[in-house]
Amino acid sequence: MVKMGVAHFSGSYSPVPSDTMYSSTLLSKSSIKTSPAFTLNSQVFQTHIPKPLNNNFHSSQPLTLKSLKVRAMDTQEGVPSMPSFDFHGIDQKLVDRMVYDSLVWSSLHGLVVGDKSVQRSGKVPGVGMVHAPFALLPMPFPETHWKQACEVAPIFNELVDRVSLDAKFLQDSLSRTKKADAFTSRLLDIHSKMLDINKKEEIRLGLHRSDYMLDEQTKSLLQIEMNTISSSFAGLSSLVSDLHRSLLDNYGKLLNLDSKRVPGNTAASQFADALAKAWTEYNNPRSTVMVVAQADERNMYDQHWLSSLLKERHNITSIRKTLAEIDAEGELQADGSLIVDGQAISVIYFRAGYTPTDYPSESEWRARLLMEQSSAVKCPSISYHLVGTKKIQQELAKPNVLERFVDNKEDIAKLRKCFAGLWSLDDSDIVNKAIETPELFVMKPQREGGGNNIYGNDVREALKALQKEGTEEDAAYILMQRIFPTVFSTFLLRDGICHKDDAISELGIYGAYLRNKERVIINEQCGYLMRTKVSSSDEGGVAAGFAVLDSLYLT
Repeated sequence: MVKMGVAHFSGSYSPVPSDTMYSSTLLSKSSIKTSPAFTLNSQVFQTHIPKPLNNNFHSSQPLTLKSLKVRAMDTQEGVPSMPSFDFHGIDQKLVDRMVYDSLVWSSLHGLVVGDKSVQRSGKVPGVGMVHAPFALLPMPFPETHWKQACEVAPIFNELVDRVSLDAKFLQDSLSRTKKADAFTSRLLDIHSKMLDINKKEEIRLGLHRSDYMLDEQTKSLLQIEMNTISSSFAGLSSLVSDLHRSLLDNYGKLLNLDSKRVPGNTAASQFADALAKAWTEYNNPRSTVMVVAQADERNMYDQHWLSSLLKERHNITSIRKTLAEIDAEGELQADGSLIVDGQAISVIYFRAGYTPTDYPSESEWRARLLMEQSSAVKCPSISYHLVGTKKIQQELAKPNVLERFVDNKEDIAKLRKCFAGLWSLDDSDIVNKAIETPELFVMKPQREGGGNNIYGNDVREALKALQKEGTEEDAAYILMQRIFPTVFSTFLLRDGICHKDDAISELGIYGAYLRNKERVIINEQCGYLMRTKVSSSDEGGVAAGFAVLDSLYLT
């Protein structure tokens, strides 16, 4: 029987913005029920895959299955609930073959990450590679909600741009957070310095990802957050979709599944195209694209895919630099252009700089300021970065705030439809409710990446501690309603071992936005990321060992 879980994804292979937002209607304990929508063979749902002779599997009991179907039950309102694979049987030898083929495919097609057991795997390309964690089969997902998420992507892109131009809104909304959170304060200081020198970003590039979960109770697609910096996995997520299509091309008839129901995923090529168009708008053919990377990056291949596509499709070169290297090698010219290691930089693509640990010294902060002062196209600019903070997301969810930035009433309605509930800690009523029923909330600091959120009874204790202190430290956090997605059974592959477990999924929709003054050059949805994690975990980063990369099977 399919169950409901509670979850928040936080983090990725390289920690990225990826947390969870909540709807305005709180769920009570009594409303959390087990859904009777699907009936699964209890043996299939409760056991692990047996360990064959090739040791590709981790298991406790044998599996005797022969076919796979997708089923979904309509709700009373006629809205389909989360579908799930209906396991009537899948032959064990077939599972063995699929796992073996998928591991070979991953190795041949670059679906790889650095192996954390190999010391140099995050520094030297080609050393210590292992297949990226992935699901053996795509995740069933209602086509209506898929289309909804794709349709709203350009609206969110435009919203980010408009909010980024309202400096007063950003500074005012984050004023209390600035006092309580040193990292946000440093970002705001850079933003203020750009205002002081009247720095204008005429060419603005955003490569975003809006993350969602499908709430089991309301059958609503609820936004978790809008990531505006270092939206990772565009490279590897495209490959997972190709992998699943390949598997279903070979085994779809045996599984009663159609590979055409897995949406094509062009996130990598569209991100590369957007970077190339930004390079073209900068109009310096001798310039290069600079990827700002962490010093030890085991997810480097996801990033290298974009650089490779830039070169192959557009003949544009790119370089990789850490913040410390940029501080040591970067020079700002009189005309505002940026030179790093002797090369003119046209586009700066941040895959680092979103977390305090990326700034261990003043060197890194000098690099961030230097880049912000330059005429290079920043992806993102400091303004775009601030728009992606949790506090700004919470402010945008307030009544009548969207109307400040969006004129079209239909667009406003589409945005609000996927908003989940989130509140400031200066709302005493909500804080008291969270203390009474902490299991219905998540407490989030102004941090990106995984491992930062507070759950369960820890929410109560943290809120009580803040109340006792009576300081403004509460401004460093927001409260979000906890989403209750459907739990389903799936196969998870990590380090060459296949596990069967109860899991939940999160859908990320990529978006690209490029504007030069008043001319919008790109505003489009471009591919997706599906992450699936073990349902028993609160935190669920791919790197943390809980989540895997996945794709969609439209139902």
